[in-house]
Amino acid sequence: MTSADFSIVLPEFLLAVYSLAALLFAVYTGKDKVAGLITWTTAGAFVVAAVILASRSAGAHAAFNGMFIDDAFARFAKVGILLAGAAVLVMSQDYMKKHDMLKFEYPIIVSLSTIGMMVMVSAGDLMALYMGLELMSLALYVIASFRRDSVRSSEAGLKYFVLGSLSSGLLLYGASLTYGFAGTTNFAGILSVVHDGAPLGVLFGLVFMITGMAFKVSAVPFHMWTPDVYEGAPTPVTAFFATAPKLAAMALFARVLHDAFGGISSDWSQIVALIAVASMFLGAIAGIGQTNIKRLMAYSSISHMGFALIGVASGSVGGVQAALIYMAIYVVMNIGTFAFIMTMERDGKPVTEIKALNRYWQVNPTKALAVLFLMFSMAGVPPMVGFFGKLAVLQAAVEANMTWLATAGVIASVIGAFYYLRVVYYMFFGSEVEPLDNTKGGIANVVVLVVGLVMLVGIVNLFGVDTMAMTAAEALVR
Repeated sequence: MTSADFSIVLPEFLLAVYSLAALLFAVYTGKDKVAGLITWTTAGAFVVAAVILASRSAGAHAAFNGMFIDDAFARFAKVGILLAGAAVLVMSQDYMKKHDMLKFEYPIIVSLSTIGMMVMVSAGDLMALYMGLELMSLALYVIASFRRDSVRSSEAGLKYFVLGSLSSGLLLYGASLTYGFAGTTNFAGILSVVHDGAPLGVLFGLVFMITGMAFKVSAVPFHMWTPDVYEGAPTPVTAFFATAPKLAAMALFARVLHDAFGGISSDWSQIVALIAVASMFLGAIAGIGQTNIKRLMAYSSISHMGFALIGVASGSVGGVQAALIYMAIYVVMNIGTFAFIMTMERDGKPVTEIKALNRYWQVNPTKALAVLFLMFSMAGVPPMVGFFGKLAVLQAAVEANMTWLATAGVIASVIGAFYYLRVVYYMFFGSEVEPLDNTKGGIANVVVLVVGLVMLVGIVNLFGVDTMAMTAAEALVR
């Protein structure tokens, strides 16, 4: 490793050293007695790493002979991943402590998973891609079943492990085919091979790799693990699943398709577009019958991934920019929504039934209003921030002469709006039921209010996310 290579991978290296040091510190002190301290320091380490990345000079840098790429696209994704991870750790601490789940392993496993995500989005080689993907996935399998005394949590972890292993195998098989026919695992080398038309074996490899990545973003028809895992995993873990890994997997999707197969976008754009349509409609329709809010959020996630894939399918700079904007907004919306789910309690016990929200505005009108803004934003109701995310990807589809895809997106959005507005209806107009506890204080409550306000205020300029997303997209699509 040269000094130049080391400086490029510095944030990942620092997080890895921190994770090992935190593990040793916890083992040799009081184990769970220091769990709260490690949770806070891990969130702080994420923020420090994000600041290091955000302060880097513009331009692209490669390490380890092109296996690791540090460009504006990777930095955008990694900053989002790190900030999402920090937010979830901080807002989940009260919940984990209250329900006797605040173990020192939790923040350390989240940290290791985040390192894997950072390697994924910077991958410039199939080997680096797989290494990052497996580091992320192995850590996520563990925390899915983090509540060992819960059958549902154990079931969630097992399902995620089995189906995740299948997806990793498919992706690895696709990578093997690509290597066999292209003669290289380096993205730049693959791009030069397929520039004038891809060999049939490479196309088969690409299809298998798209399948493996579609599992990770829970896109149809590879979504089957999502509802059960979202419902069974502890709520803070579900919040993490719904944010940082989704952003990382979507960034990986765009990275592989454009960096390695950008010369044959006409071959993969239709496949990705069909996956996008199927995801949007299944998420919109299947979510209607859900009575558990965590399962509802699972189908919501499937639908949202479909919308983000519209941007990827467009195969243009504008499409990648739209996908990044959409994912940034999606992550923020989910952080706010899951922070609210963590505060849903009755007699001190967690509640996830949607009908428990009946007349919630009488319990806490301020928080009910913040959730209204969140649900309207998720539904894409103007002038909430979520509307501009959907508008960006639909415009990208139209500009790429895929008007049929944009039309399908509009129809799916209208269908999906039903279950978001149903939550609002229950909160303000539902029938009288035993009210939820009026939980006050705590970081999760603050997060709900802040994110609800962001959904309203962000319509002014999206806080500069659109400009940063354009810089990132231009770095990827050349």
